[in-house]
Amino acid sequence: MFNSYLENTLEYYPENCINCHRCIQVCPHNVFTEGNDHVKLTNPTSCIECGACAQNCPNEAIKVEAGVGCAWAMIRAALKGKEMDSGECGCDDDGKSCC
Repeated sequence: MFNSYLENTLEYYPENCINCHRCIQVCPHNVFTEGNDHVKLTNPTSCIECGACAQNCPNEAIKVEAGVGCAWAMIRAALKGKEMDSGECGCDDDGKSCC
């Protein structure tokens, strides 16, 4: 079973990274940090799958399935002007929300 605390759809290909740091600049949860030749993926479990890093990467070094997970559930609830149903993000299996 998918564990949203430890898993997400984030994929990083350091061999494609040109070290532009755009992912570092746009990531709201500090998933990436500076490296010598390429950015380092240092905190992958903090990824909320918002997709900002992948959308801003000019060399397709990052892929993430935006529109899933807690980030999308929060955005959708805000757009609808409603409270978020924690079950929407798929991380409420044990009755405790991760969102």
